[in-house]
Amino acid sequence: MKGADVVWMLVSTALVMLMTPGLALFYGGLVRAKNVLSISLQVFICLGLISLLWFVYGYSLAFGPDHGSVIGDFSYLFFRGVGLGPAPAAENIPHLLFAAFQLMFAVITPALITGAFAERMRFSAYLIFVGLWFTLVYVPLCHWVWGGGWLGKMGALDFAGGTVIHIASGASALAAALVIGPRIGYRREPIHPHNLPLTLLGAGLLWFGWFGFNAGSALAADGVAVQAFMNTHMAAGLAALTWMVAEWIFQGAPTTLGAASGAVAGLVAITPAAGFVPLWASVIIGALAGVVCYGAVLAKNRLGYDDALDVVGVHGVGGFWGALATGIFASKAINAAGADGLIFGNLRQFGVQLVGAAAGALFCFLLSWVLLKLVDVLVGLRVEREDEIQGLDLTQHRETGYSL
Repeated sequence: MKGADVVWMLVSTALVMLMTPGLALFYGGLVRAKNVLSISLQVFICLGLISLLWFVYGYSLAFGPDHGSVIGDFSYLFFRGVGLGPAPAAENIPHLLFAAFQLMFAVITPALITGAFAERMRFSAYLIFVGLWFTLVYVPLCHWVWGGGWLGKMGALDFAGGTVIHIASGASALAAALVIGPRIGYRREPIHPHNLPLTLLGAGLLWFGWFGFNAGSALAADGVAVQAFMNTHMAAGLAALTWMVAEWIFQGAPTTLGAASGAVAGLVAITPAAGFVPLWASVIIGALAGVVCYGAVLAKNRLGYDDALDVVGVHGVGGFWGALATGIFASKAINAAGADGLIFGNLRQFGVQLVGAAAGALFCFLLSWVLLKLVDVLVGLRVEREDEIQGLDLTQHRETGYSL
């Protein structure tokens, strides 16, 4: 094991952990004041619930020895055998550190979905859904891509979670928005973010944490980490710029919300490609992500589903574009562990990326739909009409975000 790699991965793990409270601030500013604590708690509590499930069985099923290219086994149940010796997936760092780094990815993924059903889901239903979703959706998909499963064996490239995290959360968010239905007054009365400075702060923390998310996925303090670091920054900056310019053209004014949303879209899109593509490609990926995801958010209004905080448009569409872009721009000259993409003469890689992204999206959407229907039968998904009007902070948690 190398000391520099251990230090870098400790820092990266902490950076990815910081993204979850950063997401709580980002989402918290986007909802109405009466729901700021409810959405923040839904995001934040994943640090507790998912950590427990990861320790008990999640890590074992995701990264344990492969069975049928579908799932791991119970070799690492309760972190048995996950100690300070070399990690099977990265012998330069301790096994426990690798498991901790992967835990932070598992934490933030279901937290992302909360934006789709913000301001209207029962907290008890949320906890049950997240537990089931983590077990039956995230863990198998993680194994398929990173744990020795069929997508990884097929050659699908996903450097830091374009499919495992962003397509998964985006497709599941679409199912959630459709099953739970729109907020009261949606498209009939104004529903605006209550605190955009809070959202901008959250976006900044996400951007900062994403350096650990992407560059840390190199699992070493090396040149691939440096490449991923710079690719991450360029894509985020370009997407923030192009989203802002697009809305300036089509809506008549540049907005803070547009810049923040664009930055996150760029971060999402570069995630699967970060350690596989040259720097100039990250500029293209980010620039197109800002425009494509902005268009996806506008399309939501025409399609009529209430994805309250645009999880589908930003994470689902952005993640899908990033997966395809990886198949276009990947270069073995950047990372010998990857593959050449379409522009370097490898049409097959683009096809593999398309199949992997589509399979991940379909699996997550269908299973999430079933799980949401099941939770609705068990405890009811949605709060009462009067509770939704009053706000979930008071009715679900008996507290308020502001006392003025």
